[in-house]
Amino acid sequence: MSLNYRIRNWKMLAFLATSAIVSLGWQVNAFAPHSTTSSAPRNLVSFCNTALQAENGRKTERRQFFGLLRRIATIGAVVTPALVSAEQETLSGKIVEITISNLEGDPSKSGIVQLQLEPSWAPRGVARFMELTENQFFKDCRIFRVLPGFVAQFGIQGNPSIQAEWRSKSLLDDPVKVSNSRGTVVFATAGPNSRTTQLFINTADNSFLDKQGFSPIGKVISGMDVVDRFYAGYGEGAPRGPGPNQGMIQMRGNAYLESTYPKLSYISSIKFAE
Repeated sequence: MSLNYRIRNWKMLAFLATSAIVSLGWQVNAFAPHSTTSSAPRNLVSFCNTALQAENGRKTERRQFFGLLRRIATIGAVVTPALVSAEQETLSGKIVEITISNLEGDPSKSGIVQLQLEPSWAPRGVARFMELTENQFFKDCRIFRVLPGFVAQFGIQGNPSIQAEWRSKSLLDDPVKVSNSRGTVVFATAGPNSRTTQLFINTADNSFLDKQGFSPIGKVISGMDVVDRFYAGYGEGAPRGPGPNQGMIQMRGNAYLESTYPKLSYISSIKFAE
C-alpha cells in the first residue's frame, strides 16, 4: 500500500468521524490534514524524512481520534445514569398479603408472600393492581410460567368470562424508574401500552428488561423463599416449551390447567394487609 494512499485513508477517516460528531451537536476541532507532495523525493534521506513525518502525523491523528471517542463515551455515561435499585428505595404504598398453595407441586404445602406497592414508581400499574386485588381477580390464579433464575408469571383469571372482560382494558405505559432487580413485581407487556392483568416476579436481577419498558410497581418484602418454591417442573410455555399455552388458559381457564398441569402453584387468597 503506497504512503500517499495510507495518508489519504487516515484523512478520510478523520473527516468522516468529525462530520458525524458535529452532526450530533458536539463542538470539536477538525483534524488537521497532512499535506502531501506530488513531486518525488530527491534522495533517500529526504524520502525517509518525509515518511517519518507522515507516520508521526498519523500517530497524532490516531491519538486525537480515539481520545475524542473516549471523551464522548464518558459524557454519554453521565447523561444516561443507571436506574435506581429497588433495594435502595423506601416504599410507602399498600402491602398485599398473598397465600400460595401447592408449593413445589404438593397440595399440603403453602406459604405467604407479602409485596409492597409503590405508586411513585408506576402510578397506572399500581392503580390497576389495586383494582384487581379489590375485585379478587387473582384468587385461584395459577402461577403458570415459572423459570428459575428469571421470572414467575401469573395473572390470567381461572374463569374465561372474567378474563375476557379485562382483555381489552389495556393501560398506558409507566416510565421505567426502577430497575428490574430480584423481588420486584412487574406487569407483563407485549409492546407499548399493552399491559392488562398479567404480572411477574423477578427471581433474579433482570436489568436487561429495563430498556424494554418493564416498569416495576413494587417489590416482595417477605416470602421470596416462598416464591423460589413455586412449582417450576413444566418449564417454558408453549410453543417454545412444554408448559401451559397462554391462549388455552385464556379460552378454558383453570379447567385446562387443572387437567393438564395439576402441579402448578396458585394464589388461594389475596388481601391488603391491615
